[in-house]
Amino acid sequence: MSGANIVGVLVSVVLAAFFLLSAAVNAQIMFGLGKSMRKAREEGRNVSMVPLVGGIAGAIAVATGPWPAARAFFWVPPLLDVGCGPYLLLALAAVAFARRENRKPAEPVLDARRQRAIAGCILGTAVGDALGLACEGLSPARQERMFPELERYHLLPGRGMCSDDTEHTCMLAQSLLATGGCRDAEYHARELASDFAWRLRFWLLGLPAGVGFATARAILKLWLFIPPRWSGVYSAGNGPAMRSALLGVCFGGDPGYLRALVRAATRITHTDPKAEYAALAVALAAHLAAKGAPVTAAAYREELARRLEPGGEELLALVSKVEQFLREGRSTREFAQSIGCSNGVTGYAYHTVPVALCAWLEHPGDFRGALIAAIRCGGDTDTVAAIVGAIAGSAAGREGIPPLWLSRLWEWPRTVRWMEGLAERLERSLATGFAQPEMPLSMAKLLLRNVFFLAVVLFHGFRRLLPPY
Repeated sequence: MSGANIVGVLVSVVLAAFFLLSAAVNAQIMFGLGKSMRKAREEGRNVSMVPLVGGIAGAIAVATGPWPAARAFFWVPPLLDVGCGPYLLLALAAVAFARRENRKPAEPVLDARRQRAIAGCILGTAVGDALGLACEGLSPARQERMFPELERYHLLPGRGMCSDDTEHTCMLAQSLLATGGCRDAEYHARELASDFAWRLRFWLLGLPAGVGFATARAILKLWLFIPPRWSGVYSAGNGPAMRSALLGVCFGGDPGYLRALVRAATRITHTDPKAEYAALAVALAAHLAAKGAPVTAAAYREELARRLEPGGEELLALVSKVEQFLREGRSTREFAQSIGCSNGVTGYAYHTVPVALCAWLEHPGDFRGALIAAIRCGGDTDTVAAIVGAIAGSAAGREGIPPLWLSRLWEWPRTVRWMEGLAERLERSLATGFAQPEMPLSMAKLLLRNVFFLAVVLFHGFRRLLPPY
């Protein structure tokens, strides 16, 4: 035998010996053979295998060994060493399983109660808005003569359409979808304001039939690329309050987080602190209503007192007055008259919001009764009713809203089904902690809808020139 052959045999023997040793050690570790391995496991010590190397050494030993007939079986040692072939197969299976799990993430656990409240809040806003729209600007006396019953819509024959109150609520929901996943309140507030600012810009381009003066000025400033934190105008209008109930349903459990989002959603258009306090009061009412239990005026006042910052004493006094009127058995309309709204509720936040709160608290658990009580006060009826509908709807859910009012809501492309999809997607974002794709809306369809809506509003305005007076 030549020297080269002797060296080859020695290498094969060494590799074979290393294979046998590695395979034995790996087998002991894998199956807990021997006292030393059992003791190590009992003591909690980590003992690792030597993967791949032993089986590969055995394969080389057989493939290069001096026995030609055995060379075809070079694949046997990797199979015999549990740290090589079986280990490699298990590792590949684990990687494939992990990739499969990544492709199909676990379905999030949705909060059915919260999703019900979100849907009720959005749909309640739309129904209240549509029901009160035909009566907007009318005094209580003229309204009762023109519309002696409020069990159906009057803007179109038996059909209702929505105004900016519903549109702003839906846009805010879309912004919450786009900014979901933020953990820091201040960062989320900035992101929300930035996203909502762009939605307001394009909303104005859609030719809305109704837009508040302060809101219009703020959006024009946004189009001049003034940042959202400086775009607001000093006004205590009710624009922020009409869209803030949804924030309470989604984030009311965290007072600091809710305050930051309400402030961001308010100051983008209105900078008077009264507008912010009023918006916070609506958000808090929706949060408490969404819990499902009846809310008393005293309980609401106490919670509002804890959440209001210094400067909100005037609003708190108005809520205390609501509590007093309800304790004495007096109506929402009487309360409205007592704060100077005998001819109708104005767009001033400290008129709109206390009247809306009074209507909600006067009719606990009665969505229909609360809306009608708010509308009968006259004035800015669509916004007052939209706020009441948002709060009462947060408690009632979709099933608590009269089916006829939902089926006769003539909205497109923001249909009732679209709003329900928006609520479901928003709940998914809250449950997962991640942003979700926004609900699609066609700008062309919105323009067509707004042109038709403008024609309806103008026709309805001319109709008011006719009796009864």
